[in-house]
Amino acid sequence: MGVAQQWNVRFYHETEGQEAVIYADNPEIMPMSAQLTYTLQNMKSTLPSGTTVVLPPLSEKTEIMRLTKIKQNASNRFSYQTLINFGNVLLNEYDENHLYSLPFETGKTQMIFQGYSGKLSHHNADALDFDLNVGDKVFAARGGLVVEAVENNTRNCPDISCAKFNNYILILHSDGTFAEYSHLKHNGSEVQKGDVVEQGQFIGYSGNTGYSTGPHLHFSVFINRIDGKRDYLKTKFQTAEVPEGELLKEKQKYRRDY
Repeated sequence: MGVAQQWNVRFYHETEGQEAVIYADNPEIMPMSAQLTYTLQNMKSTLPSGTTVVLPPLSEKTEIMRLTKIKQNASNRFSYQTLINFGNVLLNEYDENHLYSLPFETGKTQMIFQGYSGKLSHHNADALDFDLNVGDKVFAARGGLVVEAVENNTRNCPDISCAKFNNYILILHSDGTFAEYSHLKHNGSEVQKGDVVEQGQFIGYSGNTGYSTGPHLHFSVFINRIDGKRDYLKTKFQTAEVPEGELLKEKQKYRRDY
């Protein structure tokens, strides 16, 4: 539901003796992934073309690959391209047993307006729409690092073309997964990029911005992939009805009593 953006990852090369060394800087506060494809003339590489590498957060001069001439007396050249996306796109293992908190106020009961793989807009996406009104408080379902907080948008419409007007908060969890809290109201974020939040912490206000048919909170947990696709994950929530945790279902109501 978030909008793709340009990231501040930089690739460059330096000459060291007879080798050209490709390096990368990642000034972002989260891991970033890059897939490198290249064309070589009279050179060989330590990294196969098409390989995806993961850059640590706030890292400088990470060595990516070394290029060496094959025939010393012949001309040589190289060119490369990068496809970049946020997070560790190679992630396969995560904490499947984490118990999430309902993202609304204690003492309230809310309905799941649209559930996993919902027919309205959740096609093949394990995301949840909580039936919250504009201005209702939103709380972190799980703790982590705020890596994006967008709150400047005011528009909405029931068409994918309005996705670029979505206000949202993106939080990186300790296991490398992300949670996105979407359709927040204008100026509806109470956190900013770089903040560390705890589970259950107040983070913003629900709204009706972006690709939305009405006020609600869109919530999803996912692993990013290099091609821009997301592997959405079903998550168990602590509810008043089932304190040990349950998967939330469409059109069902759930109460938060903690």
